[in-house]
Amino acid sequence: MKFQNINTFLLVLAIISVTGLIFLGYTSTSVGYKDKRFCLNLTKEHQENSKLQLPQGISYKQPSVVGPDGKVIATTPWLSPIVWEGTFDPFLIDTIYKQQNITIATTVFALGKYTQFLKDFLESAEQNYFIGFRVHYYVFTDQPEQVPEVKLGEERQLTVLKVPSSNRWQEITLRRMEKLEKLIESRLVSEADYIFSLDVDTKFYGRWGSESLGRLVGVIHPGYYQTPREQFPYERRPESQAFIPHAEGDYYYGGAVIGGLVKDVHEAAKTCREQLDIDAAKSIEAAWQEESHLNKYFLYNKPSKVLSPEYLWQDFKPHTNEVKIIRFSQVIKNYAAVRPNP
Repeated sequence: MKFQNINTFLLVLAIISVTGLIFLGYTSTSVGYKDKRFCLNLTKEHQENSKLQLPQGISYKQPSVVGPDGKVIATTPWLSPIVWEGTFDPFLIDTIYKQQNITIATTVFALGKYTQFLKDFLESAEQNYFIGFRVHYYVFTDQPEQVPEVKLGEERQLTVLKVPSSNRWQEITLRRMEKLEKLIESRLVSEADYIFSLDVDTKFYGRWGSESLGRLVGVIHPGYYQTPREQFPYERRPESQAFIPHAEGDYYYGGAVIGGLVKDVHEAAKTCREQLDIDAAKSIEAAWQEESHLNKYFLYNKPSKVLSPEYLWQDFKPHTNEVKIIRFSQVIKNYAAVRPNP
C-alpha cells in the first residue's frame, strides 16, 4: 500500500509538472509574440517618422531618373518613391487619404507684377489640385487689391497676407523661407496637416492629388533630370552655406515646389533661412537664392517622396518620352517686363 501511494504521488507530480511546462511555454510564446508585434509597430512608426539624414562627405554613384532602357525609375536609392504617371492608383490613394480628414495649406508669393499670374494659378488649381480635399490658399502680396476673385470649391478658402514690396526680385526670393517659417509658427501648426509652397507664375494642366503627400517632398527640376551632377547649377563657392562639392548630389530640385508635413517643412524652411542669414552677414548670395539652399538641405535631409518633372515642367519645353503628362508648369513670360530689376 505504501509503495502504491508513492507511485500515485509521483504520477500526480509528473502530470502537474507537464501541465505547468505547457502553460509556461504557451504564456512565453504569447508574450514573445506580443513583444515581437509591439517591436514591429515601433519599428514601423520609427520608419515613418524618422528623418533620412546623410552625413556630409559620403561618396556614392549619382542616381538616375531614366534607366538605360529609356524607362523611368520610380524609386530613389534611399527607397523613397519617385512619383510618375502609372505608379499609383488615383482613386485608391485619394480614398485612403480622404478618410484622414486632412487640410492642405498652399502658399504662393505674388509681389509686384507677379499678381497677374494669380488668376490662372488659382483657376487651374481649382480644376486640378487636390480636388475633393480641404485646401487653404495663403497668398503673400504687396497688392492685396490685385488678388482676383476666383470661385472656390467646397471646403476651400483663400487668405491674403500683405507683405512689403521690394526693388529686387532676388530679395523677394531670399525672404520666402522666412515668411514660410513664420506663417507655420503663427498659424499653420494649428490650421493644416500638410503644406505646399508653390511658385505663382505657373499653371496646373493635370491632376495633382494625394499621391504627392509625404513627410518631406521635393520635385526634380525639368531642366536637369538627365544631367550629370557635376553640371548641376549648385552653389559651388565653399564660403557659402549652400555649397555642394562637384562629386556630391542626387538630383537638382526645383525651388518652385516644396511640400510635406507642416512640422517637416517648417524645419526645412527654418534651416534654409538660417543659412541664408549666415550668407547675408558675409555679403554672399547663393547662385539661385533659396533654391540653392533647398538643394543643400535635400542632399543631407533626403525627401521621403520625390515628384517627377511631371509636377514641374516649363511651357517652353517640348514634351519628352519620359513625361507622359504635364501636371504643373511654369508659364512663358517676359522676365524683363515682370521683374523689378534685371
